[in-house]
Amino acid sequence: MAKRIITVLGSTGKQGGSVVKRILGDSKASSQFHVRAVTRDPSKDSAKYLASLGAEVVAGDLNAKDSLHAAITGSYGVFSVTNFWELFSAEAEETQGKTVADVCKAEGVKHLIWSSLLNVKELSHGALPNVHHFDGKANVEEYIRSLGIPASFFLPGFYMSNFPGMSLRDMGDGKWALALPMPADSPIPLFDAERDTGKFVKAMFLNEQKVLGKRIYGATAYYTPTEILDQFKELFPNTGKETAFNQLPGDVFKGIMASTGAPEPIQEEMLQNMRLMPEFGYYGGDKLDSSLAVGYYVSTYLEFSLTDTPKILSEKPTAWKEYAKNNQAFAGLN
Repeated sequence: MAKRIITVLGSTGKQGGSVVKRILGDSKASSQFHVRAVTRDPSKDSAKYLASLGAEVVAGDLNAKDSLHAAITGSYGVFSVTNFWELFSAEAEETQGKTVADVCKAEGVKHLIWSSLLNVKELSHGALPNVHHFDGKANVEEYIRSLGIPASFFLPGFYMSNFPGMSLRDMGDGKWALALPMPADSPIPLFDAERDTGKFVKAMFLNEQKVLGKRIYGATAYYTPTEILDQFKELFPNTGKETAFNQLPGDVFKGIMASTGAPEPIQEEMLQNMRLMPEFGYYGGDKLDSSLAVGYYVSTYLEFSLTDTPKILSEKPTAWKEYAKNNQAFAGLN
């Protein structure tokens, strides 16, 4: 039987690249699926690397509808992710996502997986109106549902890569600190995008009937800043002796962002993004089941979450301690 085509948009990014690698690296998935990796420039090294793994690499542009038709034609499944930070525009991101949905409908795609997030403005009842990189993706999800096409929705958690050398860093005197504009007991759903997106999305394609119409949360577990720092200290006890958590006032956080060149609207967007976790919950208060590490999810809050469904993951998501242990930003610490 011929393999079914899975087309991966954004294939050279963190999420898309992970999907390509995990499907091709899994004997069960690779025996069922042919991976078509879409990128604007198939000649670049990252695209050539995917081709070396066995992917069919083709040209395609989220801003060029005809190119998407050519890339998606004949596909059984499509994974689509957009990048708000490329254009800093929710409107542009929505246009890209809706174009993908329209093309998938026209091409008869049997399973679209959209990399989504919650609508923070709605979730917060207007208290956090400027988290545009969430709300734009949520609006695309709503549009996909309105089309009635077979789809499921992957909601990545807070990237672990935001910590090493950034929020958790050497303050210049050999003393490390974790600095965030939230209380020390705030729940953060940590996620290793490069290693783990493919674990989740591969499982979603392999378990289509269990996930169609549902939201899948891409997170290993909720960690508080205290837990993140405690595990850092366990890994690097000498460095950790004088490591501390600093709860930043909002204006200080924005000032730090300003020093990196971020304009005021982005400063405010990121502050509201951080406020989301302690005030309303990254996933709106949904809990991750105690056996999350082996892939079973329980939601009590959101209408479209995956509820009372057998586990789908075949690989454990990456734990924070494992991620930190192997991160280059922490190399040489003891």
